[in-house]
Amino acid sequence: MALTRDQLAQRVAQEFQDGYYVNLGIGIPTLAANYIPEGMQVMLQSENGLLGMGPFPLEHEVDADLVNAGKQTVTMVKGASLFNSADSFAMIRGGHVDLTVLGAFEVDCQGNIASYMIPGKLIKGMGGAMDLVAGAENIIVTMTHASKSGESKLLPQCTLPLTGKGCIKRVLTDLALLDIADGRFVLRERAPGVSVEEIASLTAGELFIPGDVPEMVF
Repeated sequence: MALTRDQLAQRVAQEFQDGYYVNLGIGIPTLAANYIPEGMQVMLQSENGLLGMGPFPLEHEVDADLVNAGKQTVTMVKGASLFNSADSFAMIRGGHVDLTVLGAFEVDCQGNIASYMIPGKLIKGMGGAMDLVAGAENIIVTMTHASKSGESKLLPQCTLPLTGKGCIKRVLTDLALLDIADGRFVLRERAPGVSVEEIASLTAGELFIPGDVPEMVF
């Protein structure tokens, strides 16, 4: 069974490490704020000027002036700080973010990412993605494995305008966790109940399957 949005966020949060500074892109990545492992200190950074984002607020906690880069209301953890967006992008461009989690429309087996434009469609646009893919060494992409029409989003070569080149090393989809290495996708984990054959049939780029592939554990 394909992972839900919340399960994707929960699996992404397993990539966090104690002491990490993490930037979460809009969409599915922002949900990971709700699944930081108990006892782990992770500081979530938002490019609109917040370091120390907490989980999404309960109804009585909502502060309309406290939002993330996707304009969603958020909370702050103890020790959080607010600053202008120029300082926020200086952190990103200076390589001070340990992990970035982004959504994407396409990723290819060369590590290229397309995430900001679909010709003929109105979408949110570039945002801070170009700076994030250039300034972060560790990037995870979360996305659906295929489009609603069943076309693979994991390609030999991206067809949409690129956000960044050769910058993606790990992709989490609703079907699988894959690394990108040596010009191919490497299957590391599969969603519970999803077969290797199903993943292979929906992966257009070259796929390497290293023996038995375990199911994800939540």
